[in-house]
Amino acid sequence: MANLDDYDLSPDAPSKSTDDSGSTDEMGQLKGASGLVRIPLALLLIAALCGAWFAATSTSDFVQHLDREVHKIHCSYNPSAEIESTIESPCRTVMLSPYSSWFRQDYWGGIPVSLWAIAVFAFLAYRAGHLLVRGRSLRSEGFFLMMATLLPALMSALYYWLAISKVGAICKVCQGIYWSSAAAAVFGIVTLVMSKGSDGKGIGRFALGLVEGTAFVGILTGVYLTMAPKADPNAGGPKGCGTLAQPADENGIMIAIAPQAGGTPTIEVLDPLCPSCKAFDTRLRASEMGSKLDMKGVLFPLDATCNWMVTQSMHPGACAISEAMLCAAGNVTGQGNPAEARKILDWAFAHQEELTTQAKTDEPGLRKRLETEFPGVKGCLGGNQVKNKLTKSLRWIVANALNVLTPQVFINGTRMCDEDTDLGLEYTLSHMLAGAAGARK
Repeated sequence: MANLDDYDLSPDAPSKSTDDSGSTDEMGQLKGASGLVRIPLALLLIAALCGAWFAATSTSDFVQHLDREVHKIHCSYNPSAEIESTIESPCRTVMLSPYSSWFRQDYWGGIPVSLWAIAVFAFLAYRAGHLLVRGRSLRSEGFFLMMATLLPALMSALYYWLAISKVGAICKVCQGIYWSSAAAAVFGIVTLVMSKGSDGKGIGRFALGLVEGTAFVGILTGVYLTMAPKADPNAGGPKGCGTLAQPADENGIMIAIAPQAGGTPTIEVLDPLCPSCKAFDTRLRASEMGSKLDMKGVLFPLDATCNWMVTQSMHPGACAISEAMLCAAGNVTGQGNPAEARKILDWAFAHQEELTTQAKTDEPGLRKRLETEFPGVKGCLGGNQVKNKLTKSLRWIVANALNVLTPQVFINGTRMCDEDTDLGLEYTLSHMLAGAAGARK
């Protein structure tokens, strides 16, 4: 007996059918032509499997970093390649950005977007594989499959825009997901065009497909939340890693770098030419948690020009930039604006490599450049008063027995552990802020 899927039972269906040889009989539909749909289905299956492979690699890297340690990270178009990076790379920048996972305040590290990508690509592979084995696709099935491929394609477009406009970096593994999504969408459209026939159950098939797709995402999410590493209550986290011994700013060395009325008092010890400080600042400003902090900065340039705690300059030129910030903020003469110091900090973050390179060979030239870019620091930059103020900033570091490290962040006097300034940032901050609010009550 013939299967109903072999026929087009729509009201305007032709009154011919097909025998197994590909000839046309009275029910009408070329089986030989229908079999050609296997080609786009096979290509869609390959694209979905590639997307799942890239997404799984990204998820694996993400999960590895939840132990609060630094690990190698894949950053290659071939996820199985031995080329990995332990230093700053586009892939690491993207992974640490607030856009790499959702619900970060509720779960340790959040739920990685790449996890849901695995589920979606696995679902597409399942649907395409099913139709490929069967050797034909009804119009309703082709339509649903095409619509399903648009989800990862649209999400890839969104995340590509976020990578370009917000994060400022694109990882190669992510690009693999983008290209896989685009290819799947193209083959999904071709599958729809080549699909034939109807059994009158299109709406039911579409609803079933939605339930199946949701199940793929839901089950994988549930498994992840059950098995993924959790915040270690004995490893710092919301409890922090110590407190400030002498938090008071008796010498007027702090700069309001991100003031927020009603926000929780926060101090960041920073170096304006420190890449980690820049990365932390980027993550915090992209996160909604940043708006809950009333943040002041204590300058700690890791530059031997002014800092006796380092024997070799880690960030040449940081002393000059720090002096300029103190001058602009009014910490030296009482005439200035913290907002101008923030502008200098943003400028330094934007030109870190260039400024560091220049300072290695021509620090006087860097100081002239600062006076040209920010005329308000003329007459103050390089003077004894600002150098004395910067020395007092360094003595505040010594008085609080801080490590020679930047950035260091103190929420209401409690230090956020260094390991929690990356994937655990939002989770740790939300709990520390809740604890600070409870303490004030």
